[in-house]
Amino acid sequence: MKRLKKILYRNALLFKIFCVMLISIGMVAIFITFSNIRMSSQLFMDTFSMTSTKSIGHISRQLNSFSDSLVMASKEVETNAVLKQYLNTKTISAKDTSRAYYRIQEEIERIHNTLEPRETNIVLLSNYLDTFTTNYVNWEVTGTELLEHELTTRAEANEHDIVYQFESSEITNHIPMFIASKALRYQTSDDIFGYLFLSIRESDLRSIYEGYTSDGNDLLLLDGDGTIISSSQTNWLGESSPSLLAGINDLSSQQENYQAVDVFDQNYLFFAEYIPNLDLYLVNLIDHEQITSNLISTKEILLISVSIAVFALIFSFLILRKMTISLSQIVHNISDMARYQFTRSLPVKGGYESRKIATAFNYMLNELRDYVNILLNTQEKQRKAELTALQHQINPHFIYNTLTSIKFMIKQQQNDKAMVTMDSFISILQASLKTIEKTTTVEEEVEILRHYVQINHARYGDQIQVSFLVAPDCLSLQIPRLIIQPFIENAFFHGFVQKKRGFIKILIAQKEGMLVCEIMDNGDGMKQTKDLSRLKNKKQLFNGIGIKNVHERIQLLYGHHYGVDVISEPHQGTTVTMTLPILEEGIQKNN
Repeated sequence: MKRLKKILYRNALLFKIFCVMLISIGMVAIFITFSNIRMSSQLFMDTFSMTSTKSIGHISRQLNSFSDSLVMASKEVETNAVLKQYLNTKTISAKDTSRAYYRIQEEIERIHNTLEPRETNIVLLSNYLDTFTTNYVNWEVTGTELLEHELTTRAEANEHDIVYQFESSEITNHIPMFIASKALRYQTSDDIFGYLFLSIRESDLRSIYEGYTSDGNDLLLLDGDGTIISSSQTNWLGESSPSLLAGINDLSSQQENYQAVDVFDQNYLFFAEYIPNLDLYLVNLIDHEQITSNLISTKEILLISVSIAVFALIFSFLILRKMTISLSQIVHNISDMARYQFTRSLPVKGGYESRKIATAFNYMLNELRDYVNILLNTQEKQRKAELTALQHQINPHFIYNTLTSIKFMIKQQQNDKAMVTMDSFISILQASLKTIEKTTTVEEEVEILRHYVQINHARYGDQIQVSFLVAPDCLSLQIPRLIIQPFIENAFFHGFVQKKRGFIKILIAQKEGMLVCEIMDNGDGMKQTKDLSRLKNKKQLFNGIGIKNVHERIQLLYGHHYGVDVISEPHQGTTVTMTLPILEEGIQKNN
């Protein structure tokens, strides 16, 4: 996980641009896919609309031809003299009956040959309830049944028109049939001499348009009441669909090619044409989803779009990676540069933009390096000048008070004490006149501290006891000159203002690879602060070098890992911890 985060962090620019590219290409692919599907569906519907219109026109012509053949057959039956004679005459002898049956059967067979399709059946009913048919198998019915049925009643009610009706009841033995019925009348008296029934099974009627149907593409015939009398979906036969009839009326009023409709809880698109001769509607129902799913491969379109998107993303990734890898390396190299390290230049490589950036950055780096060197040299010279000036500005009060104390000792005939104090004062003066940049041993520094403590005891007494605890392995180590004295002086003159007695301990030892010097007192203490610059005025060394200067001097010589830390609490005392590198004699460490 950490490695993944590191990779993402190092290639942040690449992944940001790639994510934008990924989203853009993904959105374009989605929009193009849906646009293609929509356009393909629309194109299919337009094409299918034209094809369906042509198919419906062809089927309509066939149905009109069927209707014309029914009309022609009915006229021929109605005007046929033989049929008029025998249908309205009661035969007595068997011979006459046989002749009548033969002649009638001969005539209707001849007329049947003019019907199309040939599966259409002719049934004649005489006034004496005799029935004659061209095919008893297709429709086995008796004269009594016909006479008492609505078919005959409706035929009588329409004097000159053929009545079309769908039946799937007992009269047809529950076989779905489309029946055209007509009452046969004399032209002179309008008396009925018989009844004509032209029947065709729904399965035979369906054969007219069955070749134009397929899965999701259904055809049906709808009467004026909204009843389905023929359909490629046999389970719809005899069902009533008011919504489809209403849709047909809307389609006619809006003069559109097709429209959506809900049929038996399923949504369809439909085309329709009215067949006036049969008083029927020819309807083409299309299951849009099923048809388009069969003809328009949505999966294939999606697969092609995804393939194009993936290819574009891979191609974009390779190009972006080539473009951004050099920029990412530049950013990584810049971020890895340590503070104040201006010596490492960037490699000039990659694309045109990367090379230009690296060249410009290296030029700026060279200029900055020169400027920093000049600034550091100036600051170094300034610091040395300040240290040299401060080194020679020994506090006049310290000199005056020390000499006055020696004079007083001589007057009191304390010559030995005066000589010791004078030797200590001379040693301090000699140490202050030496080059401050050079180091001294811990042993020599501790000796100067002892002289300083002896002078203060000679001047003020020994109420403040001072003890030195120095590890033997530290005596030969090198430390800067006059590095501890500021804290001893601070403890003497600022740590015991309220308290008059106490102790000061100086501890020097090696710890964790560093030289640690601690100056501890149990004096007045002060409020804790980590800002050493605030101590400058209150804790001033006798020669002018303050605690802040000591801290900055250590860091200037050895780096920011070393320096001075002050811990103090009111009435508890103060502890100053100074950390220095471990340096043998003759070794200097510069930052």
